[in-house]
Amino acid sequence: MAGSPALLLLLSLGLCCPGIHGQRYEIKVKFQNSHITHPRVGQRLELECLTTNDDSGVFWVRQNKGGTLHFIVFISSLSRTTFEGNERTSTRFEARKDGRSYRLVVKSFMSRDEGNYFCLMNINQALYFSPGQPAFFPVTTTAAPTAPAPTTQSAITKKDPCLKTSDSETIREKEMNFFCDIFIWVPLTGACVLLLLALAITIVLCQQTRRRRCRCKRPANKKPNVEPRMPRQHI
Repeated sequence: MAGSPALLLLLSLGLCCPGIHGQRYEIKVKFQNSHITHPRVGQRLELECLTTNDDSGVFWVRQNKGGTLHFIVFISSLSRTTFEGNERTSTRFEARKDGRSYRLVVKSFMSRDEGNYFCLMNINQALYFSPGQPAFFPVTTTAAPTAPAPTTQSAITKKDPCLKTSDSETIREKEMNFFCDIFIWVPLTGACVLLLLALAITIVLCQQTRRRRCRCKRPANKKPNVEPRMPRQHI
């Protein structure tokens, strides 16, 4: 059963595809002893799978650190167990059914037993996976090596060569800013000058047009206003 490609494919699909998880049935895995957070070497570790359906049986699988799935045991609804190699018993594991609880016992927990433990059910040709229960040894942290004490050097100071690089970069940045100012302000100044010229020309044209319109108008009879001449008297 462990070497069956079909079973491994189904398990992979169940772990990777969220649509295969059931919405009606609940299934979860936990340590039987709630005080355990990390197993110890050689410890007898008991895991418990709780389900809302105890008629279909449960598969126990383990996913190692590399992501590979390993079949452990199938527990039927009648508490019959089938381990790797179609065996009824195992030298490393124990399994049994207790009501709606399907329990898996690792007799002596070793590094090869580390991983995420899942239980799954096959109901109406659909796989229902539990969330994974991680079972790893506690991470041991080593003290960081202390840094050596700074050594005092002679009073001779040397100029850091990196300062030249920073100075040159600053000068180059200033030159770039200067050129940017030229490219921005010169066209802007030219545009302002053109606007002022256009405004001056417009004002002059308006004044000339106004002067033309302000000339004296002719009378209505289209004759010029001429003072009447007095007749000369002949003596």
